Amino acid sequence: MTRQAAARRAAAAGIVLLAGLSPAVAHAAPDHADAAGKLHRRVDYDSRDSLRAASGLSAAARRSAAADSSPGAVRQLREQLGTQGIVDIDNATGTPRRVARTDGFLTAASTRKPADIALGYLSAHPEVFGLDAKTLTLRQDYTDIEGTHHLSFVQSAGGVPVFGNGLKAHVAKDGSLIQVDGAPVKQLPAAMSGAQLSAAAARAAAVKDVDGTPATVTRNAAGPRQATTFSDGGNAKLVWFQTGAGPRLAWQTLLLRDGFLHVVDAASGEVLYRHNTVANDTAQVWTDYPGAPRGGKQQRISLTKWLPDDSPRLAGYYAHVYSDVNDDNTANPSEEVRPAAKGSFEYPFTDFSTTVGGRCAAALPCSWDPQTPNSWQADRAQNAVQLFSFLGTFHDHLLAAPIGFTRTAGNFEAVDGDAVQAEADDGADTGNGLPDGNHTNNANMSTPPDGTPPRMQMYLFTPGTRALAGNSGDESDVVYHEYTHGLSNRLVVDANGVSMLGGAQAGAMGEGWSDWYAEDFLAAQGLEKDTPANGEIRVGKYWTAGGTIRSQPLDCAVGAPATACPGTPATHSGGYTYGDYGRLSGFAEAHDDGEIWAETLWDLRTAVGSAKAESLLTRAMELTPASPSFLDERNSILQAGLVVDGGRLQQKIWQVFAHRGMGYFAAASDGDDIRPVEDFSLPPAADTPRGTLTGTVRDQDSGAPIGGVTVAFGGHASGFAGGLVATTAADGTYTIAGILPGTYAKVVARGAGYDPAEKTLSIPSHPLSQDWTVRRDWAAAGGGGKVASFTGPDFSPMCGPGNMIDQSQARGWVSFVQPGGLNVVVELPSKVDIAQVVVNPTPVCIPLESVQTGQYLVETSPDGTTWTTAAQGTFPSATFEPTPVTPAPGTGSGVRFVRYTMLDTRGQEDGLCGPGTTTLGCFFTSSTELAVYGKPAV
Repeated sequence: MTRQAAARRAAAAGIVLLAGLSPAVAHAAPDHADAAGKLHRRVDYDSRDSLRAASGLSAAARRSAAADSSPGAVRQLREQLGTQGIVDIDNATGTPRRVARTDGFLTAASTRKPADIALGYLSAHPEVFGLDAKTLTLRQDYTDIEGTHHLSFVQSAGGVPVFGNGLKAHVAKDGSLIQVDGAPVKQLPAAMSGAQLSAAAARAAAVKDVDGTPATVTRNAAGPRQATTFSDGGNAKLVWFQTGAGPRLAWQTLLLRDGFLHVVDAASGEVLYRHNTVANDTAQVWTDYPGAPRGGKQQRISLTKWLPDDSPRLAGYYAHVYSDVNDDNTANPSEEVRPAAKGSFEYPFTDFSTTVGGRCAAALPCSWDPQTPNSWQADRAQNAVQLFSFLGTFHDHLLAAPIGFTRTAGNFEAVDGDAVQAEADDGADTGNGLPDGNHTNNANMSTPPDGTPPRMQMYLFTPGTRALAGNSGDESDVVYHEYTHGLSNRLVVDANGVSMLGGAQAGAMGEGWSDWYAEDFLAAQGLEKDTPANGEIRVGKYWTAGGTIRSQPLDCAVGAPATACPGTPATHSGGYTYGDYGRLSGFAEAHDDGEIWAETLWDLRTAVGSAKAESLLTRAMELTPASPSFLDERNSILQAGLVVDGGRLQQKIWQVFAHRGMGYFAAASDGDDIRPVEDFSLPPAADTPRGTLTGTVRDQDSGAPIGGVTVAFGGHASGFAGGLVATTAADGTYTIAGILPGTYAKVVARGAGYDPAEKTLSIPSHPLSQDWTVRRDWAAAGGGGKVASFTGPDFSPMCGPGNMIDQSQARGWVSFVQPGGLNVVVELPSKVDIAQVVVNPTPVCIPLESVQTGQYLVETSPDGTTWTTAAQGTFPSATFEPTPVTPAPGTGSGVRFVRYTMLDTRGQEDGLCGPGTTTLGCFFTSSTELAVYGKPAV
């Protein structure tokens, strides 16, 4: 198999490596898959994440950006807000990411204008916010159905807006300030400079980042402009983007064809930010399906409220549905669905059950025959009409109280130019009358910012041991699930209206919300049975013939019997808790971890009722900070409770989340933490005596004290309940005061270039001493290590060789197998006497065991020219953890360069790579991380 064929094989398996592959492959197959075969779009990327991690900005960068809020002022404000106060400082800007309380409002009721209330609060706390009101422009004052004003202020300098770091404020109906969020930039350039790239060049860089190939660009005008619109409806505009060196001028581009929003450095062309506006699903959701016991028969309805009279096609007020069978994202004339007769779109359903057989039956009718080309044409028009009715139905549901997803909130309507563009039977004719491997068993929803139409793509399903030959557009809950991705991505936004649902836990919540809103509606309508019994709410019942595409039903209570709620082999039976995050399939995965969130929200629905839960969850989305964790969203729901009913449900909300392991002492370092720690406690009393933690942080290998290391209480370092975080002085000492007594399972010490050290600490109501040792990883990019060279193609930033030294066990390096192996050379910041090398051979991007590195070679060099073999061997099968490699005697002294070579793969080691093989480990190889430990050479 050639590399091109291997790439096609990866695409057929639902896997896309990243930019650099053939453009035909990359564009045709924008999904990749995990080991369970679950599909995802390309991952998001935000260069600011490295600033938000650990200690955040360097001292030089802080001076450049003038970003630090006064620590004293921040602590004073936290103390004023009380035990459940939140003053969450963003490390990338040093300004508040979120200021709020979960047990009250920030200010008293007022008759002043909402904007004046918000700006007045900023003026009252100048050392915390430090903003010049002249840099703020009110973009939107959106009033939700509870009467709350949601204000978005955009920052700008020289007429250019700041990307993603504006200011949002939320003012209750009575004039009380609920929350301020956004992490604005304190010091902005006085004038625009540094725009060396044109808008067209920036767009070409964004296109290349997606599919590896520059695109031919047609602009509507020539010459330097701050904003440009392209012929395909996409656009580019200049923005300021926060970096480690302060704000930089950049181009924000929107690629409608691929569904990506980028920010590209206007001087260098570097991709600073990528957001995939497509929300993908691993499995399809079927509820109100053909043959269902309730709502399973075709019946005549009127389309009047969704479609103009005598419309010649399915292009209505809220959606345009057509059959994009060739997957060109264009409604070709032959793909439009015309009336069956004047004033009628009545098309019968053609049942293929007798033709296909297998799992098809009268109660589970199939809609096409995968063995017969073009058989899907029989139900093409019927399916498009069915999809159109589902879109109209759910639009109306989300628009109505208590959800209130209105036009001003960012919903999808033709009058605003952003009706849903829904593509039924997407790609059904990409394989000679049949769908190819990239156009089955999936569905997705791309959600650009408000004003640009979203795109929903619905695929055919192929039969298997747990599936039948159906059509995703025939079932309401798959459509409702996808539509809810639009709801969450339009409500959880920054001040510029761009979705903030980046990060691992945010992605999981996106999937959980989509399951919940779909099943909540269907249960409320009586289309799904919902009693106090466990195991009734099953996502994907039609496709799985009564089963579920998730690991268990949505209504599984904690401790439910295994007969109804089996869990997974890696977890336990009964409902999931926060501690199950990343464990359902053995690794973090958005749909798996979304089950934890969805089950928790179903508990909330049971506790407060459907309507109240809909109100709480929707209002909470509008109060959500960027890249939220489950704990951030718990806090947002608590705040929503203050808005919705004056806080009368706060105790119930806390009980629900505590019961699911998201109690007061639950811990997550941030929204990207894939190993959060659960806790089942309710908040302590406000008058509980406090404790203090002191100690010294030292280097594990040298024993020397270290300054500039952050010591933080996971789940509390972001500002919630006092902001339990400190930075060590030059002598390595630190002090954290005001700690409520209790057991904190995730207290972490970490610094630039040092691996985090984690402890569980029980804090008493008196001073406690805790010293730390952290170990420097001399290869880490954060500590000065850099990739000097590598072999093979560069799949950066997603899966390039630089990920081998980013201190993340979630990202790594993947490339094509080559004779003699692939190597990466890492230059250390200075010469080191190496004590140990640690390699994590876990495969990434193609997370299949066969792709894992098999044989390896580690070499050392003082100068990058003369090399000595330090270690070589073979990683054991299924090695998914960091593995120590001790250099041979005499090979670790005075080392400046380390070369790591992936000699072969686990697939090759296991003899799976003979002629005609399709095993991906015969064509791709991968490792996750390389760490180097030791002391500076004398």
